[in-house]
Amino acid sequence: MNLSDKLNDALNDLLVRLFKDILEIEGKSLITEEFRDISTNDMHILEAVGLDEPKSMKTVAGLMSVTTGTLTKAMDALCDKGYVVRARSTEDKRVVRVSLTDRGRTAYYHHEQFHRQMIKNISSEMSEQEKEVLVYALAKLVDYFRINYYDLDEEREFVEWSQIQQNDE
Repeated sequence: MNLSDKLNDALNDLLVRLFKDILEIEGKSLITEEFRDISTNDMHILEAVGLDEPKSMKTVAGLMSVTTGTLTKAMDALCDKGYVVRARSTEDKRVVRVSLTDRGRTAYYHHEQFHRQMIKNISSEMSEQEKEVLVYALAKLVDYFRINYYDLDEEREFVEWSQIQQNDE
């Protein structure tokens, strides 16, 4: 086996382990006693709803890459548990907007803290050059999944690596 094959095998093993570990560790870290009534997926829905102005269900569904119908079931439960509130748009009664309650904001900040700590721990002993290489490599990975598995007809919030480099120059 040549070096390239060995590196490809190592990369595959690391990516498989990383995907598995992120989901498992995030779940264990996020679902504490305070938030035992919701799932990690619910936390990601709260993240998509965000702290800013209310978002339409269609917008949140797009951010989550699910249908509005799929999101509705999860949103029903989050509303019942007091994390989210719904309100009909005053301009268009067909549009339902969602926003976080105080409890939802607390869960949002809890989730945000997990991510901040993860980034801090990952990058604390890396040089700027190493961080740049990691960002580039992860952007390439995102590109791969975006190009091969996303419905490209849908709008996505996606930043290309070239845009990151241009902003720094």
